[in-house]
Amino acid sequence: VVVTLKETIKSDIVTALKASNELAVTTLRNAIGEIERREMAGKQRVELSDVETLAVIKGEINKRRETAKVYEDAGANDRAVREREEADFLSGYVPADLERRDVEAIIEKAFADTGATTMADMGAVMKQVTAEVAGRYSGKEISDIVRSKLG
Repeated sequence: VVVTLKETIKSDIVTALKASNELAVTTLRNAIGEIERREMAGKQRVELSDVETLAVIKGEINKRRETAKVYEDAGANDRAVREREEADFLSGYVPADLERRDVEAIIEKAFADTGATTMADMGAVMKQVTAEVAGRYSGKEISDIVRSKLG
């Protein structure tokens, strides 16, 4: 059974409720609210993939860090601390970024799998690599590496 990131977060809300972990409950409910808002944003409701859900979580982390800075600049340090705690908590749902050598290995595998030799093959390589990397490395840098290998 494959469990999505959204399902994991919803399950963690229940766990946090049982543990009376107010920080986790509030933070995760806000995150789920943002995920569901994005799912209903278009004309038709869509289910976000884990990669898209991860992008929402990263956005929520950035939003909280920026808000913490605003609070800090305004002298509301208690609120700044809370925003940072929420950002740190959400960071637990974000996988660590990949190292360049790991990405290069993934790219080499994609070259072998696709038999890519020319720029015309770049799309096939990029499709495979971005699916495997799933937001854990800069897309532009991946593209630059692939381009340099295709010459």
